[in-house]
Amino acid sequence: MSSTYLPFLIQAGLAAGIAGLIIAATHLFGQRSKKNAIKDTAYECGVRAEGLVHSRFSVKFYVTAMLFIIFDIEVVFLIPLTFIYRDFLANHIAILGPVLFFVGVLVLGLFYEIKKGALEWEK
Repeated sequence: MSSTYLPFLIQAGLAAGIAGLIIAATHLFGQRSKKNAIKDTAYECGVRAEGLVHSRFSVKFYVTAMLFIIFDIEVVFLIPLTFIYRDFLANHIAILGPVLFFVGVLVLGLFYEIKKGALEWEK
């Protein structure tokens, strides 16, 4: 066997070993383990919990979270453009139009979400 494949084989072996170790540890010590049945109970200052342990979230919460992620990604795309805007102008490349189109589509999407009431919390 060639020595050029040795680092790959070592890395693949370590990755498989660590993955197997993590899977074995979750089965031994995880929530479904019979020895650790106490982990299934909620703990509130020494008093046993009453009612449902896991409360359900409203769909509005997830919609708001997804909208936040979308507009956060918008900022991630716009920040590099602000750094290289002068370089584009120096090379006579028109970039303002595509950037304004990108922002305009996102603003239209925001107005659509406001019109549909996606950002209003129900009481």
